[in-house]
Amino acid sequence: MKKRIVVFTGAGVSADSGISTFRDSDGLWANYRIEDVCTPEALKNNRAQVIEFYNMRRRESLTKKPNAGHIAIAEMEQWADVCVVTQNVDNLHEQAGSTRVLHLHGELMKLRSERNPGLIYDINDGWEQDLDARGEDGALLRPHIVFFGESVPMFDAACQIVASADILIVVGTSLAVYPAASLVYYVRDRQVPIYLVDPGAPDTAMIRNPLTHIKERGAVGVPQLIEQLRDELAK
Repeated sequence: MKKRIVVFTGAGVSADSGISTFRDSDGLWANYRIEDVCTPEALKNNRAQVIEFYNMRRRESLTKKPNAGHIAIAEMEQWADVCVVTQNVDNLHEQAGSTRVLHLHGELMKLRSERNPGLIYDINDGWEQDLDARGEDGALLRPHIVFFGESVPMFDAACQIVASADILIVVGTSLAVYPAASLVYYVRDRQVPIYLVDPGAPDTAMIRNPLTHIKERGAVGVPQLIEQLRDELAK
C-alpha cells in the first residue's frame, strides 16, 4: 500500500519561481500596504485599487513556471499517495502536474460573487478582471482570495487531510500565519515524521513529532528529500 504523504507549502516554494510574496522587500507587495489591498475593508472602500492589484498579480503569475520543488512534489504521485495543502494562491502545483491540491487561501485565477461565496468563476482568458464584472446572481465579482481578517473556509478540510498523513512535508512557510500554521499539530499521532524544508528558522517549538529540518530553498531541498524518501520507502 502506498504511503500517504501530505505536503504543506507556503510562499517559499513559489518564491523560487519568482512569485512575489508580501514579505519581500521588492516586487508587487513593496508598493502596497496589506491593509490597502488585502482586506474586506479595502475592497469596500477602494475597490478599484484592490481589483487593479490582483490584476497585476495575475499578469505576473502568467509569466512564471513551476520550479524543481513543484515538479518533484508532482512526480511523487508515481509512487506515493500524495495530497498538497498550500497557502499559495498561484496554480504552479497544478501546472507541475499535482492532481490533488487544496488551496487554503483561495486561487488567484478565480473570481467569486460578493454575495454568494459558492458562486466561483475561472478566469480562462487572460488575467484582467473588469471593475464592474458581475456574477449570474447580479452581484459584483471579487478575487477568490481569503483576505486578512476573513475566515478560512477550507481549513477543516485541510485538517482532515493532514490527519491522514503517514508523512508530513512542510515547505517554504514561516509557520507564522494562522490558522494555517497550526496544521502541523493535526497529524494523527506523535510517531508521524515531519520534514521541514526552509532555509530560515520557522517556529517549531511546539512540534512534538520527529522533525527533520532541511535548511534549503524549496527548489533545492524538496527534490533531495523526495529522492531520499523514495529510496527509503522502496526498501
